[in-house]
Amino acid sequence: MRDQHGAGLHRGQLNSAYPKWDGYRVQLAVHVGGQVLLRSRQGTDMTGSFPEIRAAALAQLPADTGLDGELVVWERDRLAFERLQQRLARRGSGAAEAARRWPAHYVAFDLVHLGKDLTGWPYERRRAALEALFTDHGLQTPLTLCPSTTDPAVARGLLEWTAVGVEGLCFKRLREPYVGGARSWGKYKVRETTEAIVGAVTGSLTAARTLLLGRYDIEGRLQYVGRTTLARAPGITDAGLLTTPRREHPWTGRSFSVGWSSRETLDLTLVQPELVVEVGIDVPRDASGRWRHPAPWHRARPDLSPADVPLLTSPR
Repeated sequence: MRDQHGAGLHRGQLNSAYPKWDGYRVQLAVHVGGQVLLRSRQGTDMTGSFPEIRAAALAQLPADTGLDGELVVWERDRLAFERLQQRLARRGSGAAEAARRWPAHYVAFDLVHLGKDLTGWPYERRRAALEALFTDHGLQTPLTLCPSTTDPAVARGLLEWTAVGVEGLCFKRLREPYVGGARSWGKYKVRETTEAIVGAVTGSLTAARTLLLGRYDIEGRLQYVGRTTLARAPGITDAGLLTTPRREHPWTGRSFSVGWSSRETLDLTLVQPELVVEVGIDVPRDASGRWRHPAPWHRARPDLSPADVPLLTSPR
């Protein structure tokens, strides 16, 4: 098992692994005097959007404590990143209502302050102090201790959680101090290849830049699932694999955003939805089963028909 930097997790090596959650990485601080702060890596104050986390931190954590961890929301036994996004813009009564509908959990994976600065401690010592904090203070939901292991077999078991939205594993060196916002640890992301149908492109049929991909649902409707770029797909447009629609297109009149949660729309050219392509996908999906991250290009599959492509199904 290796992360993207080639740093493997093997018995005897000085690395520890824990799940890579599909959520927001957030620092949680309880200051002397009762002030609680939830802050993103970019410095955004998120405290007002998650009143249940603030209340739990104030009630359960000792003053002068700082944690590093991940905010997640569970919905129907899966991690629902889209609910986190919806909650981030809410404050006051709206945030309180959202907390009742989509309660968040704070999964702590590091302890950076406990009455004093712990960032100079090696990770294994900080981890022991984090576990002791949860045990000694009886910390409970929505505050959660993130699993961590140095055992490769246990780490492989953690990868089975991808079915509910865990993206893979993160690795930390046991003897390394805490390094602020820097990405000082490695990651292993679960990725697989799969097929989808090209429904539209950006650019023209002879100079396409991005492919918008679809799959049919159980009712026979072509639904959008994600996109891939053609930067590494020379020749696909020259081969005549993309053609104009021969009948009314199922996406006629639809618009697609430039990015996740963006209001800017793409300038599209609809194509006959019959070309099947193979792309790489990772775990994060929204409630409808669409891929949240761009899908890296693998190859065209003119040997397959749309009927060979898996149907669109929701994560659960």
